[in-house]
Amino acid sequence: MNTVPKSLPDLLSRRIFLKAAGLAGAAVAIGGGPLPWQRLTAAENPPAIPPAPSWVDKPMRWAQLTLVEDDPGKFDLQFWLDYFKRTHSDAVCLSAGGCVAYYPTKIPFHHRSEWLGTRDVFGELVAGCRTLGMVVIARTDPHATYDDVQVAHPDWIARDAEGRPRRHWASPEMWVTCGLGPYNFEFMTEVKKEIMSLYRVDGIFINRWDGSGMCFCEHCRRNFREATGHELPVSNDPQQPARRAYILWHQQRLFDLWRLWDTEVRKLNPDSCVIPNTGGGATRSLDMQRIGELAPTLIADRQARRGLTVPWANGKSGKEFRATMGNKPIVGIFSVGVEEPYRWKDSVQSEAEIRLWVADGVANGLRPWFTKFSGVLHDERWLKPVEEIYRRYARWEKYLRNERPLARVGLVYSQQTAWFCGSKVEDHTLGWYQALIEARIPFEMVHDRLLSLSQVNQFKTLILPNVAALSDLQCRQLREFVQGGGGLIATCETSLCDEWGVNRKDFGLAGLFGVSFKGDIKAPMQNSYLRLEADPSTGKRHPLLAGLEDASRIINGVRRLEVEATVPFRNPPLTLIPSYPDLPMEKVYPRVLKTDVPQVYLREPGGGRVVYFPWDIDRTFWEVLCVDHFRLLRNAVQWATNEDPLVTVTGPGVLDVTFWRQKSSLTIHLVNLTNPMMMKGPARELLPVGEQKVRVRLPEGSRAKQVRLLTAARIPRVAHSGAYLNITVPTILDHEVVAIDL
Repeated sequence: MNTVPKSLPDLLSRRIFLKAAGLAGAAVAIGGGPLPWQRLTAAENPPAIPPAPSWVDKPMRWAQLTLVEDDPGKFDLQFWLDYFKRTHSDAVCLSAGGCVAYYPTKIPFHHRSEWLGTRDVFGELVAGCRTLGMVVIARTDPHATYDDVQVAHPDWIARDAEGRPRRHWASPEMWVTCGLGPYNFEFMTEVKKEIMSLYRVDGIFINRWDGSGMCFCEHCRRNFREATGHELPVSNDPQQPARRAYILWHQQRLFDLWRLWDTEVRKLNPDSCVIPNTGGGATRSLDMQRIGELAPTLIADRQARRGLTVPWANGKSGKEFRATMGNKPIVGIFSVGVEEPYRWKDSVQSEAEIRLWVADGVANGLRPWFTKFSGVLHDERWLKPVEEIYRRYARWEKYLRNERPLARVGLVYSQQTAWFCGSKVEDHTLGWYQALIEARIPFEMVHDRLLSLSQVNQFKTLILPNVAALSDLQCRQLREFVQGGGGLIATCETSLCDEWGVNRKDFGLAGLFGVSFKGDIKAPMQNSYLRLEADPSTGKRHPLLAGLEDASRIINGVRRLEVEATVPFRNPPLTLIPSYPDLPMEKVYPRVLKTDVPQVYLREPGGGRVVYFPWDIDRTFWEVLCVDHFRLLRNAVQWATNEDPLVTVTGPGVLDVTFWRQKSSLTIHLVNLTNPMMMKGPARELLPVGEQKVRVRLPEGSRAKQVRLLTAARIPRVAHSGAYLNITVPTILDHEVVAIDL
């Protein structure tokens, strides 16, 4: 019986395990690309996914107290219990063990806090939180250990490529542990079993569990060689067989570890689970499709802004997790401190920064989770703002229990492109994300291996931001989406590789785009432009150029594919003005004023609409933020979607707009991102924006009983027009919610 998966989506979504290779270096063709190991065997009877614990959907406001080693002798336990109560926190994550045990452990080499004495600090916290009716989960961290472990079990310690044991980079008295060997599979399994048997907590949260970089210990070398036939790779090239094998072997090893831990704690408490700190967008190492299947709930650990992080990045995490988690509860950790590389862990951010970050997470479906390092406070300025935030969301709770988002646009993110193409796919995604925020278009993220019609039927338009790696199956699914009336927008190298990142001779979606790849890429382009064209017979411009009526040309991008049309394209709205010198200044004039080379291809095949940009408009927009590129991106979505929007919001400022359905209500979240510090934190103050006009179409057969503004705590001015409501929001400081009871 042939048990080898036929494509990468099959490979990553099936319950598989890796088996020892026959002859090292052999290759098998799968889905048009080489398989990086010799034999894969699908499990005959894959383990069933255990049911979600009964508590997972109850908590709406989480707290985390991450103790430091000297806290047992110093911190005020009652203060924290009082604070949890004042904030209406209904779930808590408490430090238990791993690097430091905060209870009287009996496991050899499980390091007890030197300040613990005869106390059971973890047990005291658990008991106190349970009297408040809180869900309680234990936190463990296995990434570092001590000299006694290194002496007794040197094979538990991570090693570099030269085989040297790794000292901890921040605490040099400690050692970095191997995340894929017996320290986690054996020792930390016993730690979790002990915690669960003693305290019967609702779950165990594992931080820094997946290794601190690549490990070359004896276990990793042997296990990888037996599974794949390769030695551990030293090259980062994803097209090297050993590196490609490692990408998937590393994941499988971690999924095996997750299942082991979860199985063992459920034996002791069937209504519990293990929650690894994992997941996220395209650049994350673990397959989000499988995570979405395994996890009953998940924690998005993107705690605050750093550097040039934009405030909508917290909401982006919510969208990325929801793309595979669906309606499962997703929690978003936020830090009250500064999250820069210099690691000021006892710092406190401005109130404005905390409020802005949390608001965008909540608007995008994340349940807030504040985290504080150290039970002893060195700076108390964060306490009141977090208390006020949590009190606000407690009042709004019934309007935050979302059943589904109502966005009609899906932005596809591709882990397989990030893994196997090595391209900066994230910059293309970020460009689209920023443009959709500015355009105030509600949208969701879509995982690239969840593209069947049943999985994307809520969307009218899908956007593919340089999604280079697509299988034949995925290309077929996208064609079916368009044939069913959907809109599709793609940029640059989309579908130019198969699912393994192996180059195709032509686009996998060539028939849909109506163009073929000519084999050449122009990059980097300097001083190139786009000519804006009108229909010569009517003098009118295409809707793609709306807002550019007074422009005859605009700047081009940086990377362009040479393509040729395979079907007629009449009157392309954008044509190429090739690069010309930018120095010396006397030579800065165009050598070619006009070409007939289109720089956008628009089609209406079947019942849908397709827009293909053969250049990096999205990545360039993210880098340069040219308003002309924004207009093209916005207009492309409006043209491809080709329907009256469910919700529109007009008024000044930059708003993140999300649209949700609850059991008996609709909500439109308006998060005010308008701030001079939007693109470089932290925000100093919140700046209100003026009047916003919200137009919303009610679901067929429903009517509005009442409309309220939750922050303003008032009934707004509402005008009815058939199935539409026109609602006036006078002002927004940070976060307003239009709540419509049905």
